[in-house]
Amino acid sequence: MGATRTPRGKWIEEGLRALVAGGPEAVRIEALAQALGVSKGGFYGYFRNRDALLTEMLDTWEREVAESVIEQVESGGGDARAKLDRLFTIIAASVDGPVRGATADLAIRDWARRDPAVAERLRRVDSRRMDYLRSLFSAFCPDEEEVEVRCLVAVSTRIGNHLYAGDDGKCSRAEVMELIRQRLLE
Repeated sequence: MGATRTPRGKWIEEGLRALVAGGPEAVRIEALAQALGVSKGGFYGYFRNRDALLTEMLDTWEREVAESVIEQVESGGGDARAKLDRLFTIIAASVDGPVRGATADLAIRDWARRDPAVAERLRRVDSRRMDYLRSLFSAFCPDEEEVEVRCLVAVSTRIGNHLYAGDDGKCSRAEVMELIRQRLLE
């Protein structure tokens, strides 16, 4: 009986975990193999080199945070408000794992500050997210400027909520997030 290969997705997931923990410099083949408890030889059965892994990590992230989320929202049907409500629920409930979640998003944003190719990928993902939000908000909000405000508030809240370190005011963070959600759906 032959040895069981570590699945390709495990290498990608571990690469994203390393990225979150230490930036792109932390994505090293030997360190990933050690974290997975395997030899690094299996890596080369899937990836030509480290750059190929980095590209697949970005492909996986992009697919999961954009297209997969949109497909999930759309599959539930309903009108634009129902879809936005579902989208906000999916985002709020997303486990902060190596692919979906705020820490992966923030790690890629940080990486994009130093790598023009990653910056271009991030621009594409953010544009896709905004285009999708525009399509939903414009279904019930006829004012184009208001649509843009709501889109940017939604995206900025998603990103900024994980960066904000201040104390809560009279309302808890969860209560404020719910109030934002209600206002965006008005």
